[in-house]
Amino acid sequence: MQPVERADYEGVDYGWVMQTTFVVTILVGAPVVAVLSAFVTLDSWGARAAFAVRVGAPIWFVTAVAVAVYARRTAAGDGGVEQADSDSVGDDGTAADGAEDDAGD
Repeated sequence: MQPVERADYEGVDYGWVMQTTFVVTILVGAPVVAVLSAFVTLDSWGARAAFAVRVGAPIWFVTAVAVAVYARRTAAGDGGVEQADSDSVGDDGTAADGAEDDAGD
């Protein structure tokens, strides 16, 4: 089986930021647009689409900035695990230099 490719990010994981922004914008933005549309007369599909864009764009922008700031201040997007040093650990999880645990000696 081929090993899964891994990327070692320095700084912000922008893929995680984009995915999180998309999901949060849908979860937050859709209900907000639906509630606000109840107070506006929208006669055509064009008017409905324009309204959704006018209300949804600021929601998306604020969400994107908030997620990017969160990712920059924390270690967001790394899966919550520390990356092992690739020089000291082999593919099978054992020490690459052949060293073993000397606790039993």
